[in-house]
Amino acid sequence: MSNRLKNQTSPYLLQHANNPVDWFPWGEEALAKAKNENKLILVSIGYSACHWCHVMEHESFEDQDVADIMNKFFVCIKIDREVRPDIDQIYMDAVQLMTGSGGWPLNCFCLPDQRPIYGGTYFKKEDWKSLLRNLADYWQQKPDEAVAYAVRLTEGINKSELLVKIAEEVEYSKADVSAIFDTWKRSFDLVEGGYNRIPKFPLPNNWQFMLRYAHLMSDDVAHTASRVTLQKMAFGGIYDQIGGGFARYSVDGRWHIPHFEKMLYDNAQLVSLYSEAFQYTPDPIYKHVVFECLEFIEREMTSAEGGFYSAIDADSEGVEGKFYSFTKDEIKTILGDEEALFSIFYQVTEEGNWVEEGTNVFNRKFENTDLALQLGISVTELESKITLAKSKLLDARSSRIRPGLDNKILASWNGMMLKAYSDAYRVFGNSKFLEIAKLSADFICKKLINSNELIRVYNPDILQADHSVAFLDDYAFVIDGLIGLYEACFDETYLQIAKQLTENAISEFYDEKSGMFFYTAKSGEQLIARKQEIIDNVIPSSNSMMAHNLFKMGHFYDHKEYLNISKQMLRNVHPQIKTYGSGYSNWASLLLYHVFGVYEIAITGITAEEKRMELEKYYIPNKILLGGSSGTLPLLKDKWASETKIYVCQNKTCLLPVIEVIDAIKQIDNPSTTPGAG
Repeated sequence: MSNRLKNQTSPYLLQHANNPVDWFPWGEEALAKAKNENKLILVSIGYSACHWCHVMEHESFEDQDVADIMNKFFVCIKIDREVRPDIDQIYMDAVQLMTGSGGWPLNCFCLPDQRPIYGGTYFKKEDWKSLLRNLADYWQQKPDEAVAYAVRLTEGINKSELLVKIAEEVEYSKADVSAIFDTWKRSFDLVEGGYNRIPKFPLPNNWQFMLRYAHLMSDDVAHTASRVTLQKMAFGGIYDQIGGGFARYSVDGRWHIPHFEKMLYDNAQLVSLYSEAFQYTPDPIYKHVVFECLEFIEREMTSAEGGFYSAIDADSEGVEGKFYSFTKDEIKTILGDEEALFSIFYQVTEEGNWVEEGTNVFNRKFENTDLALQLGISVTELESKITLAKSKLLDARSSRIRPGLDNKILASWNGMMLKAYSDAYRVFGNSKFLEIAKLSADFICKKLINSNELIRVYNPDILQADHSVAFLDDYAFVIDGLIGLYEACFDETYLQIAKQLTENAISEFYDEKSGMFFYTAKSGEQLIARKQEIIDNVIPSSNSMMAHNLFKMGHFYDHKEYLNISKQMLRNVHPQIKTYGSGYSNWASLLLYHVFGVYEIAITGITAEEKRMELEKYYIPNKILLGGSSGTLPLLKDKWASETKIYVCQNKTCLLPVIEVIDAIKQIDNPSTTPGAG
């Protein structure tokens, strides 16, 4: 038995290809059928690593009785939210407006013309059957009432996240960022890290802002909150202590028991975050996390062609976390006499520290120095034994049945991973990281860019029409990744590609009327709403990333239009930031640039790379880097000489060039130094 999903390439859609439900992919065939037969549409949205999506499929979509009701009364469309986030945005907004909450699986019922009338997330089987019958009856008995409600709801969808365009220039000050932080800090959990709520999500961009705020504002609370959060996450079960990489979130208040799915976007952002944290405070655990995460990415989430896969499932053999958890007896069998030390190190218990499941999720409580002292052994001996034990556990785990892999290669998430490798190289100087970053950029340029237009999803076998549509987040994160790679190696080719993509993004997505970017291209499919993604979530919003990109590109190229668009975007959003700092964290980071200014640091000459690496030992979050041994950027004009020089510039003025990095740092610390000719 198979349905219309059997020829799709999305792993999530293929998971449903043998359901008795007559699933359609989104497209003209399904939409025409709904109109011709005057049937309600069920838009059911999820992704391959979604645990509750699997549960609802097993309980309801694999059941013939349920499928009979769905097939009789509805046109059923299954959507991978990672392939069509534009559709997901619309119906997520609808469900949130109707119910006050959202999530996946997302199930939204629509009129034959796609306008929503009812929705929710996970439904138990009997509740689902009752809902199906009630909605089918409602559509037959009260169609006018359904249409009237759909009109009001669709109007609400179109208005959500819309901002007022603010024409007046705004002067920002330290008081503006203090006001944001003062409200925000009340939600910190200074004991376990993160926020005073459960579940706990990493939210990397929140803590990136906190690091920068702590440094620029000399704020101890922000610094403490960031350090506690980063250490607790690194010590917790949300971090795969054996194989590296972070799960999506923890279900408890101390980062112990994760929801085990591993997403590329989380790990990319967390590599960048821990790299930046090491630059600020060189804690060895930060370096350990970065190197181990990137080993995991290379081992499990990198294609032979150099692209990065999307996700690893939470479940294996139908059980969440089975691949990652161990009983104490299993550990004894693998480690023998070494088990006792390992169990102390990772808080393993006989009954299982994951009490509900009677097994163990590895997590740490002590620093290595403290534990070694307690045990009466040297730190070197402790670390050596734990490293060997971890290797044995990882080998043993590799023979288990693995969780499912979502092998989609998405432009946006690959842009994040490109940025992660570039950031890791800048901070740690490991040449392998730069090599992989360049391979990633080469993959993106060859496989995901066609005539300066991005392709969202790469599949080596087929590029279906809906896969070729890229969205604003694809442009935003690929541009950000290319900028990051330029700053890591000073190869201007990457910046030139970023500029071409920026021009295309402005042409296809920018809305002059609102001063913001639409999520969908003007040449793309026209849905019932054209959304603007403003609020930062587990991933920064596509608008906030474009505002950052335009700010940086405007400085690299001395491009007034880019700077003006970025300024307008921040003006529009600024009134909202204080109300919900966590939801506007990337915007708040952009605000820091405006309050503290941006240092344009040009390093030119044959030893520019050596000086760049030395400079990166200092934490300067409000800087851009440019230079090398050649280049055409405006700020580099007349700055080429055989002797390597460092120019610190700000507000179109450069200080006198210096030879040594320490002298450049003094100029930054003491910006009143007499400026030279810029």
